[in-house]
Amino acid sequence: MKIRRFLGLFVVAVLGGMIAILAYAKWFQPESVVVEMPAQERFEYVSLPGMVEGSALDFTTAVRQSIDAVVHVKTKVFREYQVNPLYEFFFGDQPGGEAPPILGFGSGVIISDKGYIVTNNHVIEGSDEVVVVLNDKREFTAALIGADPTTDIALLKVDAKQLIPLKFGNSDALSLGEWVLAIGNPYNLTSTVTAGIVSAKARNMGILRTQEFGIESFIQTDAAVNPGNSGGALINTRGELVGINTAIASRTGAFSGYSFAIPVTIVEKVVKDLIEFGAVQRAILGVEIRDVTAELAQEKNIDQIEGVYVSMVREGGAARQAGIRAGDIIIAVDNVRVNSTAELQEAVSKYSPGQKVQVIVKRDGTLKQYEVILRNLEGSTEVIQKSDLLEVLGATFEPLSEREKQSLGVQNGIRVKSVKQGKFMKVGIREGFILTSVNKKPVGSVKDIESILNDSEGGVIIEGVDHNGIHSYYAFGM
Repeated sequence: MKIRRFLGLFVVAVLGGMIAILAYAKWFQPESVVVEMPAQERFEYVSLPGMVEGSALDFTTAVRQSIDAVVHVKTKVFREYQVNPLYEFFFGDQPGGEAPPILGFGSGVIISDKGYIVTNNHVIEGSDEVVVVLNDKREFTAALIGADPTTDIALLKVDAKQLIPLKFGNSDALSLGEWVLAIGNPYNLTSTVTAGIVSAKARNMGILRTQEFGIESFIQTDAAVNPGNSGGALINTRGELVGINTAIASRTGAFSGYSFAIPVTIVEKVVKDLIEFGAVQRAILGVEIRDVTAELAQEKNIDQIEGVYVSMVREGGAARQAGIRAGDIIIAVDNVRVNSTAELQEAVSKYSPGQKVQVIVKRDGTLKQYEVILRNLEGSTEVIQKSDLLEVLGATFEPLSEREKQSLGVQNGIRVKSVKQGKFMKVGIREGFILTSVNKKPVGSVKDIESILNDSEGGVIIEGVDHNGIHSYYAFGM
């Protein structure tokens, strides 16, 4: 009986379990649904933000309003055949007259409907003729208004109508990673546009290292730039000019990843001075500076790597007069922080001689503020006017400190800062020459030179000291 009762209960339990499983499957198991994919695309295309016309990722509007403001700059350097006695001995008479001109090319940017065009100084330097070709194929011979080798900027002017200038933007507002476009004429291919991002700011490449007081605070981008792009436009996505394309970093001479542009904040100041004065009113602090590196911080026991280290303060310079000393660390200029020599140079370049700036320095761990009245390259706050006489000489000058005069053994003098095509170059006067007298009259400033030459007729006798300390004389006719 017990066995039968057990088997009966077992059968009932099994049947009950099966009924429960069937019931769960019928009423409680989620129903599987078979879905067939349609033959068309599985996902509907949705426009991403910023891909509509005129937005950050569409450059057509920016290019359309900028392309006509970028011009093709062509240069010519005329020359004559040089007489070679050996050539004449072996091959007879040489060709006479002028040799074929040396041709050059680059780009430029129209910045005014009055015909002003900005380009690089190295594009037009030494040229005898400059021709500007507009985007509509019109050609004009350009006049050189002025040039500034320390920033590699030159200003041209053409007599043309219906010009479309490019508006200045704000290069200070550029952010790393922001889209920019380069427009120019690489390899004589007119109206070429490339795009990239801002990959660095305040970049110093040593390109202008031969120029004393040269300013290098380039915008670095990865927009493709090649020979012929020099002097062309770097614009933002609103079609505003933010830089002038100047150089590439390359071992081959062709684009290999990075290009560099002069910030428009520097360009605008230089152009304004050239138009108003014919010469750049360059302001300087009167200091020699170095980047604060880990090595320098350890050597000088600097507690924090920041700012720009002042290694030397020039006698009679603006910084010394204000109270800044060697060993100070410049932290900011007019509340703009600076952390490299390039940033400091760019910050000061926006001002003119005679203007006051507030300079914050760190000295012995304490922040101090000084009011500095900036001076020009000649050591004064006066406006420097373009001099036709200095253009003829082909030279620029800078003052000597009292210490330099003592070490050279001279009572007066002025140093030749740079030499280009002109009288000085023809007679062999080079950079660094200390000019002590003109026509037997002592000189100690540019005004002395101009005054003597204005009162002179015929030949000019230059006396001075070479870099090796040897007294030298030069003579030429005006």
